[in-house]
Amino acid sequence: MTETWSTHDIEFRDDVVVKSFRSRERAEPLREWRALGLLARYAPGLAPEPIREDLDGEPPVVVMSRLAGVPLRGRDLDRKQLGALAEAIGTLHDAIPTAEVVALPACTWYPPVVEDRARAWSTGGRDLGPDPLVARAFESGCAWLSAWHTPREPGPGIRPVFGLSDGNLANYLWDGTRVRLVDFEISGRSDRAFELAEVVEHVSMWPAGTDADTEFLLSCFELTDPEIARLRDFRTLLSLVWLLMLLPDSPGYHRNPPGTLTRQAARLLAHLEPLG
Repeated sequence: MTETWSTHDIEFRDDVVVKSFRSRERAEPLREWRALGLLARYAPGLAPEPIREDLDGEPPVVVMSRLAGVPLRGRDLDRKQLGALAEAIGTLHDAIPTAEVVALPACTWYPPVVEDRARAWSTGGRDLGPDPLVARAFESGCAWLSAWHTPREPGPGIRPVFGLSDGNLANYLWDGTRVRLVDFEISGRSDRAFELAEVVEHVSMWPAGTDADTEFLLSCFELTDPEIARLRDFRTLLSLVWLLMLLPDSPGYHRNPPGTLTRQAARLLAHLEPLG
């Protein structure tokens, strides 16, 4: 069976997965292969085993073992699943020595890039639709963004970690006991506050009609005071980014169930109003 994604094709065979890349602009094949090798060495079992690669091929290909499990996306997550998700994320962040992490290139989706995208996407006369809640969230979010800037590099108390840089719960596989990770094509050096914000603010964490217990998930991590402040800022930033990606003139508007935009507006305002 072959599935097609925006940057790659995936062929599922009996015991292996063949990932063929349609883009190498951001070194996606190399990032995937490097991540699988690092995790096989330092956190065996957390991710697929690397089997072989052809990074210079047309198309580039990475072959890996096939993991059992089903994606967490689209599920109402209970405490057992949230705890297993936290354990998997914690292992990802803790397993690889810091000296090796700092030598890696930054993830391709990381704070300066996200901030720049938010500024670009919030200009140009966006179509906000008829919902006044969406208009209010957009205006409040843009006002917050105009007064906020992320440091180009994390400061003291912010530990670098290896990051997936993608909070989509489709990349987190549940086998009934543990959670394992797939899809490392934008992975690299990151920090824990941004990575956790990316997970808890991703639209996949909030299925229609439910709210995942993000406070429980975050309580599984012992964060420093600078990380707590950074997490708060990035949750607001990413919540705004999702609002911008769900507006009627964006592709995300049609890819998600009706009502998603209104719920996202309410989420953003919940982050902003305590600040104001």
